[in-house]
Amino acid sequence: MRRAIYPGSFDPVTNGHLDIIQRGCKLFDEIIIAVLINPEKTPFFSVEERCDILRAVVKEIDHGECVLTVESFAGLLVQYAAERNANAIVRGIRAISDYEYELQMALMNRRLGPGIETVFMMAHEAYSFISSRLIKEVFSLGGNITGLVPPSVEIRLQARLSRNKIKGAS
Repeated sequence: MRRAIYPGSFDPVTNGHLDIIQRGCKLFDEIIIAVLINPEKTPFFSVEERCDILRAVVKEIDHGECVLTVESFAGLLVQYAAERNANAIVRGIRAISDYEYELQMALMNRRLGPGIETVFMMAHEAYSFISSRLIKEVFSLGGNITGLVPPSVEIRLQARLSRNKIKGAS
């Protein structure tokens, strides 16, 4: 069985993430979508919320026979991949700046876990400019993100923004 880990913050999950997952399913029998727990960052959604959102949206995409699971993890990615008996780590590349960072990470991961390959997948042109950080910034400033995230994610973002406005008004 060819099992891959697709790690990320997914805060929020974007259509670019889903594109990588769908295309990754053509290469792997199973993909574990691994939500990183990073205590140094203040995410928009909690780890539990991100996992719930991902579980809901991956049910809606075509993934053929590929098994998709969503988990969270903390610590070294390569250790997590080894614990899950993964053969590969999938990483999306949008621009040359992504490649430089991802290459460093892939080489370190190879040193720490030589049996686990890193597979770089180029972002689809339609999503090559999208990042979770940019989505949050545009959305919080009132910009239109329709078509950049799944509709259910946009609804969750709107609900979170409304709750934050109500808290701020109190």
